[in-house]
Amino acid sequence: MSDSPARHLSLQGASNFRDLGGYPTADGRTTRWRHIFRSNHLGQLTADDIEIVRALGVRSAFDFRGLEERAAGVCVVNEITVHSLPIEPTVVAALRAELARGSLTAPVALDIMRESYRNYVRHNTHSFRTLFGHLLEDRAPLVIHCTAGKDRTGFASALILHALGVPDDVIAEDYLLTNRYYKRDASSASDLPAEVLDAIGSVEASYLAAAFEAVGSEYGDLETYLRDGLNLGAPERTALKERYLKS
Repeated sequence: MSDSPARHLSLQGASNFRDLGGYPTADGRTTRWRHIFRSNHLGQLTADDIEIVRALGVRSAFDFRGLEERAAGVCVVNEITVHSLPIEPTVVAALRAELARGSLTAPVALDIMRESYRNYVRHNTHSFRTLFGHLLEDRAPLVIHCTAGKDRTGFASALILHALGVPDDVIAEDYLLTNRYYKRDASSASDLPAEVLDAIGSVEASYLAAAFEAVGSEYGDLETYLRDGLNLGAPERTALKERYLKS
């Protein structure tokens, strides 16, 4: 019987709210429980949800949503300081452009999703760099989120786990947990075909792989990206591990 805390916290007004703790690292340590959470947006939490989040001690949120997304769902927990790290969404607009041309299919939707992940590296590395700057300064517990908590948040979470030394297969498993816990918003982009909504309402390994392919293309390898793209040199990596790992 495991005495570890629950990884997924079942909230009425949010889905995919889960803990990045308890994962093993290559050097024999584990990520600390109840320090870093990942979630979808915090704008529809119920009163009971708010009490759960308060009990976790969360005081900082790092929000990857764009301008309109943030306005549509403001964080309802007064004690949480929200740090905006905007990455404007592009997928739905690209899908609708393909729909207007009559060329939208499920494979096209998958390609658009993969390209959006590549663009996290090509065009939005500054937002992830800023996140790591906060992780080195802000005191946990904290939460990282976007709108659905699966793509921008998924890549950010993968980067955090990589920086802490968690093995690739464990990172992939954490990423794919979204398909168990994310509840799709039925009203979102409802003009798109069902098979396209399936593609954008879930995650698959090829999405995350596309982001790391871009890391290789743009920076040569992941270690160089962490150092040069995210400003995580040896001292910063050591400090990050001291803060978020336990022996």
